[in-house]
Amino acid sequence: MLNLKTVNDFDFNGKKVIIRVDFNVPVVDGKITDDNRIVKSIKTIKYVIDNGAKEVILMSHMGKVKKEEDKVSNDLRIVVPRLESLLNMSVDFLEHTSGNELLNDLANSKNCVKLMQNTRYEDLNNKRESNNDENLGRFWASLADIAIFDAFGASHRNHASTSSMFKHINCGVGFLVNEEISKIEEIINDNSHPFIIVMGGAKVSDKISVINNLIDKCDRLIIGGAMSFTFLKALGYNVGKSLVDDNHIEFCRNLMEKYASKISLPFDVVTNNGIKTINNILDDEMGLDIGPETVKVFEENLKTASRVIANGTMGKNEDSKYALGSKEIYTFLANSNAKVLVGGGDTASFVNDIGLSDKFYHISTGGGATLEYLGGNLGSIFEILNSSSVTYGKNKKRNKEINN
Repeated sequence: MLNLKTVNDFDFNGKKVIIRVDFNVPVVDGKITDDNRIVKSIKTIKYVIDNGAKEVILMSHMGKVKKEEDKVSNDLRIVVPRLESLLNMSVDFLEHTSGNELLNDLANSKNCVKLMQNTRYEDLNNKRESNNDENLGRFWASLADIAIFDAFGASHRNHASTSSMFKHINCGVGFLVNEEISKIEEIINDNSHPFIIVMGGAKVSDKISVINNLIDKCDRLIIGGAMSFTFLKALGYNVGKSLVDDNHIEFCRNLMEKYASKISLPFDVVTNNGIKTINNILDDEMGLDIGPETVKVFEENLKTASRVIANGTMGKNEDSKYALGSKEIYTFLANSNAKVLVGGGDTASFVNDIGLSDKFYHISTGGGATLEYLGGNLGSIFEILNSSSVTYGKNKKRNKEINN
């Protein structure tokens, strides 16, 4: 059972605070296309400011930085205008990520809130961020009195900014992470039934831990998207050129043998050559969406659901021709009486794009992080945060004594 301090347990007055946020937002042609992660961080940032913080340093990664050229497309300064607009105040941008250069940036900054450059710029120096470099984490921790973890989407990453930094500082979670954990735990531990899981997306491998952790607890597992073709192939169907996770055929076969009565697979699919039943797919055809009969059956399965965890889409949604199945299923869920938790990443972006972002019990900001958590695999950050609760205590009075 997690026992984490939240922002409510700290005395921020006159303190320097680091907040590890998740500003890894999608950018197309120099424009942010989905600012949900920035928006969701604002409550915590404002709370820390309003409670007297002397200095607030925001840290985040963006994309992957493997070579010098990657810095251009993953420059975090693109976030500053949107951040300033949401906070209604000026934000300093810190050009550097470590060493005397960063200390000089901080010394020369004028505003309370500062956004540090992409933490993964440090990956150009022996992958110090991604390899969870202890010295880098200790250096970052030295910049503040308190650290707040509010980057649920990065909670499964054992990096310097999401792991080692928090070992060396009094720390807790922000409102975003606290809400994510509370919502996920609530829906998993709710005893209402039917409890249904909807899985889509491309790879079976991404979902194995979730399936193994929840298959005995759920009443039905609905599988669509490209991952359904691995299951269909495991059952002996010809899936043509459809995407298949060949390394997990055996897993799918064993799962179907044990849980056939509670697993729903497509009956028909939309291929590059029209709608086909699953026993009529030709060698040169590729399944790209669930078909209309499958939509009806899946909706019938979901009709009486009490709670639903949905992660992944039903087809190749980047092409509008193959987005209908996903739109039908998520619209049905949005208008149902079920308590629905929608996984993050591409799934969250999809439901936002079709105007359903306010229709669900919860839409996670994490993609891989949500899957890991649902699979029972918590990142090291939560163990560190638990330890901080023991070391520093959990109430403002105790924290005030320690910080002074």
